[in-house]
Amino acid sequence: MILSDLSIKQPVFATMMMAALAVLGLVSYQQLNVDQFPDVDFPVVVVTTQYPGAAPEAVERDVTKRVEEAINTVEGVRHVESTSQEGLSNVVIIFRVGISSLASAQDVRGKVASIRGDLPRGIEEPIIQRLDPQEMPVVSVAVNAPAMSPQAATDLAEKVIKRRFENVEGVGAVNLVGESDREIQVVVDRAKLEAYRLSLLDVVNALRKENVDAPAGSADRGATEALVRVAARGRTADDVAEIPVKQRGASVIRVRDLAQVIDGVREAKNLAFLDERPALALDIQKQSGANTVQVADGVIAAVARIQKELPAGVTLQVVRDDSVFIRESIHDINTTMIVGGILTVLIVFVFLNSWRSTVITGLTLPISVIAAFSVMKLFGFTLNMLTLMGLSLAIGMLIDDAIVVRENIVRHIQRGKDHYRAAREGTSEIGLAVMATTFTIVAVFIPVAFMGGMVGQFFYEFGIVVAAAVLVSLFVSFTLDPMLSSVWVDPELEQDRHGTRLGKLLARFNHWFDAQHRTYERALRWSLAHRPAVLVIATVAFLSAFPILAALGGDFMPDYNRGEYQVTFKATPGATLRETGDRALQMVRALKALPDVAYTYTTIGEAGTQYRPVTEGVTYVKLRPDTGKTFSEVLREARARIEAVPGLTYGLTEAGPFGQKPIQISIKGEDVDELDRISRELTAAMRQIPGLADVETSLEKSKPELRVRVERGRASDLGVGAAPVAETLLTAVAGQVSSVIEDDAGDTHDVRVRLRADQRRYAADLLALTVPSERDDPHQDKIQVPLREIATAEPGSGPSTIRRKDLQREVRISANPDGRPLGNITADIEAAAARIEMPAGYAIESGGDAEELKDMFANMFRALFLAVVFIYLILASQFGSFTHPLAIMLSLPLSLVGVALALLSTGDTLNIMSMIGLIMLMGLVTKNAILLVDFTNQARAEGLSRDEALVQAGVTRLRPIVMTTLAMIFGMLPLAFAIGAGAEMRAPMARAVIGGLITSTLLTLIVVPVVYTYLDFTGFRRRE
Repeated sequence: MILSDLSIKQPVFATMMMAALAVLGLVSYQQLNVDQFPDVDFPVVVVTTQYPGAAPEAVERDVTKRVEEAINTVEGVRHVESTSQEGLSNVVIIFRVGISSLASAQDVRGKVASIRGDLPRGIEEPIIQRLDPQEMPVVSVAVNAPAMSPQAATDLAEKVIKRRFENVEGVGAVNLVGESDREIQVVVDRAKLEAYRLSLLDVVNALRKENVDAPAGSADRGATEALVRVAARGRTADDVAEIPVKQRGASVIRVRDLAQVIDGVREAKNLAFLDERPALALDIQKQSGANTVQVADGVIAAVARIQKELPAGVTLQVVRDDSVFIRESIHDINTTMIVGGILTVLIVFVFLNSWRSTVITGLTLPISVIAAFSVMKLFGFTLNMLTLMGLSLAIGMLIDDAIVVRENIVRHIQRGKDHYRAAREGTSEIGLAVMATTFTIVAVFIPVAFMGGMVGQFFYEFGIVVAAAVLVSLFVSFTLDPMLSSVWVDPELEQDRHGTRLGKLLARFNHWFDAQHRTYERALRWSLAHRPAVLVIATVAFLSAFPILAALGGDFMPDYNRGEYQVTFKATPGATLRETGDRALQMVRALKALPDVAYTYTTIGEAGTQYRPVTEGVTYVKLRPDTGKTFSEVLREARARIEAVPGLTYGLTEAGPFGQKPIQISIKGEDVDELDRISRELTAAMRQIPGLADVETSLEKSKPELRVRVERGRASDLGVGAAPVAETLLTAVAGQVSSVIEDDAGDTHDVRVRLRADQRRYAADLLALTVPSERDDPHQDKIQVPLREIATAEPGSGPSTIRRKDLQREVRISANPDGRPLGNITADIEAAAARIEMPAGYAIESGGDAEELKDMFANMFRALFLAVVFIYLILASQFGSFTHPLAIMLSLPLSLVGVALALLSTGDTLNIMSMIGLIMLMGLVTKNAILLVDFTNQARAEGLSRDEALVQAGVTRLRPIVMTTLAMIFGMLPLAFAIGAGAEMRAPMARAVIGGLITSTLLTLIVVPVVYTYLDFTGFRRRE
């Protein structure tokens, strides 16, 4: 072969090529970012619009529907989901996988801009943003300041701590949670308004007109000019109190005459708790593409620096650090890789019983792994769980080619050839088979890399890295191995002398293994003489795999414990922020009673970029290390505690921005009552399904409302419009920011006008308010019309949240699996849904992980089919035969029984990891058959009969087949044992591969030669 011949003739050149690969790889490794998962472009865009004071139905009618209809025309939309809550519209646009989220966000932004004039005037500007997991919070830091007032602590966090964190390299944004912002509150007394014949709107308009700071241009002074500015903005609460509202003759009615002006704190929209203590926290987001671990390191280092500068008694505490799990996972994978490499090299040493041969073969591992880092850098990949997992799984494969090449060279040396000739002829003889085995592996991982769906995006880096590492190992096997074999004399191997005790022990093992060749030869001859019986055994073994695989069930991801989880919860509709906080604290106390819980961190209401009503929140639960429990067991214990907390609905999910229950059932239609009936029937049926927990419906109890209806005829007669009525009630109940003040530091603070709390509780209080008419009284003042003369108030109720999906109203039922495969549960849910009477126009659809599970299996089987086709194309090209590849590919179905038995024995399911392992097997198990068929063809070309050639091929290739198989098995054993952080997620892949390798190797050694005879006989008769 050209490469091996060149390397043998030019050993320095071959050495320099290896050195170049190593240097480039090491330099690339230092420049790679570290993250948990690959940088995947999620094609999701979110449009958030705040409509202060609006009821959910008004939000849906005036905002949500119009936004949905506009963006539904954007190209590539897969689903449009929305929620309409009090004062908030949230529209989520999910695009088809493969569409750029950047381009989609631009399209959505244009569509929303085109209807901006049709949206209500009272809304805030819609916020349009991509759902980018790279920009989610990675670290949360709590500020403990027990001796300071909440306002002073917030001021310190806002002006000092937050700005220091924002200067850390890689930090994108810092959001405060649990803050107490300064606000000037103008608390108006209704009795004083009546006494002075004024309205709330008079106070609001006075503050807008009188409390101003506005530019007036510049005055030209000839050679110079001076800016002119109207500085009439107050700086303190006393300044606001002195602002005139109305002048009657010589007397002036000021704000202080009508209201109490308080320099206070804005009404809280969120709460934060560290365990049971109120907390002020900072959620720190990283920039998209930044190194998560480096950002976390920078933030933690900044915490230590800032701590030294803070006042006495103020401390900072890191309460959440996403880099911890990443570090632990990466460390575990690296350890797995190293241990697997050591075990693989030991297998080589045991069989070759030569430290020189072990070094020659083992050098392939570090060079291939290090060189793969260059490919990762070239493609812009990161060091993440999937890329490193690919390398750890490939450890056994990377040394395969070197084992086969070295073993064949050693065989030629032991037949009396010198090292130079043995290296050339041994490599040339086995070269075709080695290339075929490597290319079949690459043929498997390329379809994995380009698999469709979201799963394909995650495994793109995995497939490319493994394929690159395997190709490098082939290159090393054809260059470094024959070169070292030609120049490095091994006298012990040549003379079969082993002086040490270990050498003698290994020599006895090898002599025993050589004796097994005769046993295998007898078995192979019997098989060739009883071919039908062998085919029956193979068929039974193949068919027996299917009932076992069916019994395993299907899951999207394996059940793994990452040492943390979160509880999303909702209080009763209409609950205040304080009431929600009290319920959350009861839940926290229940969770803290569990021995595995280290601490909790709770946020309620708006938290940074997350817009939530005051009735909703999230509790992050950090577990103590080494709980020894599965994720399902941890959630089961937590569930038993939380169920006792009254007035709270909850959901237990994985920690993270996308944490949601795996089971999401969507019921779509238009009539709310009909949706309620269907959802209640389905919810009752789901609660009877075994292995299902936390069943929750999005159709909550109605929230109490007070509906004020304006009698338009009477209002028109009195000269009052509906807009002043709405603005008056908004100011009275929610309060209205009418102006701002500027403090000595240059910061601005809102001035909010609001009615006294005891005067806005009941309908009679609100109807006692007055609204200015368009008509004047004899004193040239606006006539004040009491609301009770033009409007009525009646109690009612309305939905607290309205969900929609694909332009229809929706009720969402969510649940968690509990000790049962997701696929089996989904089948039971679909059967229960089929029994429910459904009117026309209504539908029940599965979403969440159930929808992803179907897509995953479809994409996996497509990748599996492509892998098989590519394997056949490569083998047919390599062997120049249409039929011989079929004999080789018989190894593929023979591996299924091993996969099924391995997963069954370990309690695993068919999930994304075990399916990737199954696809990997397609490339691995053909290796043994390739070695057999290749040697058989060579022996027949030298004149041996077909059966004798098969027997000689089996006996000669038994050692490299067993060596390479054991090398792959032992290389994956550390991964299969699931030791370390999140290792339960990766283990099913290794277990599936190990099980398939064992059965396929055992059956291939017997069945492939038999099938070869059938296929060869058919081809022979055709030629005749």
